Amino acid sequence: MSTSDVPSAPSHRPAAVVVGGGLAGMLAAAALSGSVGHVTVVEQDALPHGPEPRSHLPQARHAHILWSGGAEAMEQLLPGVTEAWLAAGARRIPLTSQMVALSPQGWYRRWRDSQYLISCGRDLLDATVRERVRGLPGVTVLDSTRVIALEGSARRVTGVRVRKADGSEELLPAEFTVDASGRGAHTKRWLGALGVPAAREDVIDPGVVYASRVFRSPAGTQTFPVVNVQANARASAPGRTAVILPIEAGQWLVTLSGTRGARPTGDPDAFAPFALGARHPVVGRLIAEAEPLSDVSTFAHTASRRHFFEKVRGWPEGYAALGDAVAVYNPVYGHGMSVAAQGALALREALATQGVTAPRLARRVQCAVAGPVRTAWLLAGQDIFYPGATARRPHAVERLVGRCVDRLIHTSTGDYTVATALTDVMTLTAPVTALARPGVLVAALRGPGRPPLANPPLTERELALVQSPQKTP
Repeated sequence: MSTSDVPSAPSHRPAAVVVGGGLAGMLAAAALSGSVGHVTVVEQDALPHGPEPRSHLPQARHAHILWSGGAEAMEQLLPGVTEAWLAAGARRIPLTSQMVALSPQGWYRRWRDSQYLISCGRDLLDATVRERVRGLPGVTVLDSTRVIALEGSARRVTGVRVRKADGSEELLPAEFTVDASGRGAHTKRWLGALGVPAAREDVIDPGVVYASRVFRSPAGTQTFPVVNVQANARASAPGRTAVILPIEAGQWLVTLSGTRGARPTGDPDAFAPFALGARHPVVGRLIAEAEPLSDVSTFAHTASRRHFFEKVRGWPEGYAALGDAVAVYNPVYGHGMSVAAQGALALREALATQGVTAPRLARRVQCAVAGPVRTAWLLAGQDIFYPGATARRPHAVERLVGRCVDRLIHTSTGDYTVATALTDVMTLTAPVTALARPGVLVAALRGPGRPPLANPPLTERELALVQSPQKTP
């Protein structure tokens, strides 16, 4: 158990509980800290005090992208956190000049920059946030402690019941409880036990499996771009992706993925050949002679899943869910962390304008959290076109949206206006309605203004690395 050195606020001020001490939970604690007297974060893991692995976060071994929309939300919640990441070795990578990406419709060009991403290992990113939140006044972290039930009724949640490592149980009262318990959340069961109606759920599962390995980056690649070979959900063959993410300590985090019929394995001898079999072999060529620094890690729990909590009638007061407890996405889109950050920022803004005890605050928070979720879900929803991704066929609206997204991506390969609008939405810096601006729609109808690129848009120096004899299989 770790507790801040700052004394607790007077008891007459409201108290809050956050379920989950991962990234979303820590950001929720930051959002609450200015509006309540005390925040208790309950986490089942024994949290490390540095950039070390957590036992209940197996996906941390794979590439995580923090888009600018999420990074800026975190900066508002925790001023100075971006500088702290960069000081610890993370990279701020401008977009799109420093991204070489093959879209389902062809190679993107490296246009002048409009957005950015923060690139580092997940352990470093989490540890930096965790350290800053632990230093906030009135925040206590109870780790090695498990939430076993919500307290209250269908009308109002009044706290949580926890079980500590020694087996003892305790009730933690709270005027407001935030469920940020992550991908394995028990939210549905907990709310059902109080009599809250079940939320509608949507699942898209193309059967993606991820495999990742860390390599030492070759000499002279300190400013090498992100390389991202995407799959095409409309193709008849299974989807394969291959990504190189430059991270701290002069390393490349390489993540591969494949849908049913083309899944990567943990076999290290099969790693580079799998990358060579993606829609373009550039990633496989780049890592063919690179020095591996880790074993191959795999991850298979990748189904996109969304709970429509904002639509539940009679949503209880004093309770809100955010982050992966609301929705998880195929990690290839890189939206989980950014959506969690924007959800936490929406929580803080609601608290600042209305106060933690305002009537119907919880419903307003849940509706605000659903905003960035909708944008991420629309983009991840393109996975529905993979064979077997759902038990049903895509309906008419989904097919129409799919055709619109295809047209926008196709146009963005040769049109700066559409490419910038799509980048703004992908990074969650702009809402999806930005794609409906007149200038964007006119450009999309007109189509790409430039011919498609036949090869990856690498510079001569970058191309030399790919084409060097020792790199070519």
